[in-house]
Amino acid sequence: MFAVIKIAGQQFKVQAGQSLYVPHLTGKTGDKVEFSDILMLENDGNVTLGTDAKAIVKAEIVADLVKGDKVIAFKMKRRKGFRKKHGHRTQYSQIKVTEIV
Repeated sequence: MFAVIKIAGQQFKVQAGQSLYVPHLTGKTGDKVEFSDILMLENDGNVTLGTDAKAIVKAEIVADLVKGDKVIAFKMKRRKGFRKKHGHRTQYSQIKVTEIV
């Protein structure tokens, strides 16, 4: 059994017992979260799509703040002395899917 869910505008294919990194969620380590925005549900070969997919994905936050790799945005114009360097690290939360109901 698996489901395709929508979290913060991104789609994730999840199964029970799976651990994955999602965009940062509010909450602390050990908190329970539920996702009800189901896009597709597969159960024993039966596939349901869209609004017909009625399920709730229950998960637990394993790590509340995980930083991704550093991304550098460097802008430069040659012979002008113009240089800008911006960087950031995207924040993620690690969750573990406990069950799909």
